Amino acid sequence: MDPIEPLIQIRGLDYSINGRSIFKNLDIDVPSGKVTAFMGPSGTGKTTLLRLITGQLFADRGTVIVDGQDVTSLSTDGIYRLRRRMGMLFQNGALLTDIDVFENVAFPLREHTRLPERLLRQLVLMKLQAVGLRGAAELMPAELSGGMSRRVALARAIVMDPQILIYDEPFVGLDPISMGVVLRLIRHLNDVMGLTSIVVSHDVKEISAVADLSYLLSGGGVAAKGTPRELHDNPSEIVHQFMGGLADGPVPFHYPAPDYYESLLARGRGR
Repeated sequence: MDPIEPLIQIRGLDYSINGRSIFKNLDIDVPSGKVTAFMGPSGTGKTTLLRLITGQLFADRGTVIVDGQDVTSLSTDGIYRLRRRMGMLFQNGALLTDIDVFENVAFPLREHTRLPERLLRQLVLMKLQAVGLRGAAELMPAELSGGMSRRVALARAIVMDPQILIYDEPFVGLDPISMGVVLRLIRHLNDVMGLTSIVVSHDVKEISAVADLSYLLSGGGVAAKGTPRELHDNPSEIVHQFMGGLADGPVPFHYPAPDYYESLLARGRGR
């Protein structure tokens, strides 16, 4: 990759939940204008990392710099101002079920701006056109397929023209056609709108088709990083296991537990 100034810099980040370490001395750079993927086995903190970047959670130690601002030191108002420059596509779309598609997309504009209704309508229809669903503006969320719901949620995520667009597991539950549409939109919107995109996913094949840079998270840190091709050729066992979808490898099948036979024979010691 060409050297590009990182828009997001994470340095020496430690984060624990109830005494269990999630990240330890984590360093990550998200280059401006690129699609960066965070991958890794379940439970490695991918979604937690998004919450740290957006200021929903705060690190025990280290810094999270977003466009020159340290998220860990921002006031509540400062975090809200920073979030207005971010768009978020949630795992399940998170549409508001009691209002139609148009109003779902218009919601951020109504909350954060005082635009005339005519201009607001034009912006909403432009974003729905960008995801191919202008004709669905009057439908209710219950009338949408899973793929359509995800695309409406994407239109809502970009309606404020964000600088950073974040996708949390965008391919979950999608059929192959809908997945292909979302993949194309991720790449197309990033390039046309000049975004910096972050995609959390464990769908190796799909994300490799659009990512410029990928991080594989494991064991509280970065197990590997690079282009999809570089990760595919990485000799590390954990990388080989994850990229190949192998059941056997450094990531164990069993959650840590006492000796199985001792547990079966034990009396009066619960589970």
